[in-house]
Amino acid sequence: MAALKGYGLCSMDSALQFPCPKLFNSYKRRSSKWVSPKAAVVPNFHLPMRSLEVKNRTNTDDIKALRVITAIKTPYLPDGRFDLEAYDDLVNIQIQNGAEGVIVGGTTGEGQLMSWDEHIMLIGHTVNCFGGSIKVIGNTGSNSTREAIHATEQGFAVGMHAALHINPYYGKTSIEGLIAHFQSVLHMGPTIIYNVPGRTGQDIPPRAIFKLSQNPNLAGVKECVGNKRVEEYTENGVVVWSGNDDECHDSRWDYGATGVISVTSNLVPGLMRKLMFEGRNSSLNSKLLPLMAWLFHEPNPIGINTALAQLGVSRPVFRLPYVPLPLSKRLEFVKLVKEIGREHFVGEKDVQALDDDDFILIGRY
Repeated sequence: MAALKGYGLCSMDSALQFPCPKLFNSYKRRSSKWVSPKAAVVPNFHLPMRSLEVKNRTNTDDIKALRVITAIKTPYLPDGRFDLEAYDDLVNIQIQNGAEGVIVGGTTGEGQLMSWDEHIMLIGHTVNCFGGSIKVIGNTGSNSTREAIHATEQGFAVGMHAALHINPYYGKTSIEGLIAHFQSVLHMGPTIIYNVPGRTGQDIPPRAIFKLSQNPNLAGVKECVGNKRVEEYTENGVVVWSGNDDECHDSRWDYGATGVISVTSNLVPGLMRKLMFEGRNSSLNSKLLPLMAWLFHEPNPIGINTALAQLGVSRPVFRLPYVPLPLSKRLEFVKLVKEIGREHFVGEKDVQALDDDDFILIGRY
């Protein structure tokens, strides 16, 4: 501001010291080069909410090694609150059957229908109860960078081992903005980026991932575009999990994927582990493909919610806008369970078709 000595100043924020318009124009004419004052644009110097405690801190390589990660379902009570007793049983079954990680509050877990208080509480609850036995990956992504930053800080503060981040959906952004969005959260801890253009309306191109992979906290990508994209990443040293259950066998054994982030493993975790750990098994894959097709007949999580209710693992409670599959599809599921073998599915009750009146639909909770 030495160059402005002798000029009057408006009574604006003294820290910014903007000259009055007339004097500004006079100064601009006399100056060989005008440099805009630094106003509202401040570099991102926020400090993460980190603890000095390291017992639950996870190395990114530990996340990269996971082969079976279950996108865990969130069960509800009849009033729409979380049914933590049913949730704990479901997570325990995953652990007992060899799943190595759970995505908490993802699409399958209906994070999109949760308040952030519910979201962080469920992540913290999962870490507190199961963090020593399974990796807890919290879905703290958002289409708002501000929300993604805040939720990720909170998620790591309550002990999650890694974060799952989706690209900004609906409003979308430029590729440069997309990269900046992910860079705002990557420094906080191990991170999986989730690419599902069918839901977000925007593909994350490989050039964005390759740039972000320079950050050591990028564990890898959950990729739903297809196996050719998986191969492009694995050939360039980027860890990938298939996001499509019906492609995960080939993705793992033919295209180099590390494993799968799975919806189907909610139902048959042992078989999904076998598919990912025990080598190429086309017969098992073929046996599971009809179940996978059934689960995605309508948008996820409609199928998995219906299936777990029919197995008696969760109450038949749906948070709207999700509603159960129709009776014809529920009868089809009973047949699928019998063909695959009830012993392979979670829960201990006999599978039932359930009547329409058995389901509770919650709009306000």
